[in-house]
Amino acid sequence: MCRALKEEKYAARRAILPILQAEEDERFVSEWKRYLDYEDDVMKDVPGWKVGENVYNSGRWMPPATGELRLDVW
Repeated sequence: MCRALKEEKYAARRAILPILQAEEDERFVSEWKRYLDYEDDVMKDVPGWKVGENVYNSGRWMPPATGELRLDVW
């Protein structure tokens, strides 16, 4: 009985995970757009600055490690 409940719990988590990920992706894109607008405003007087360009030139896109964008930290 306990094993069946545990399996049901994990099945429910697996079923809802894509929805939760889609919501997080939507939030991230919204915050990223706000950040790019902020970066554009702050760096508008810097010659040669390209908004949103990776300054590390690693060739790979990596999401922020914290999972959130906070303008007060950036």
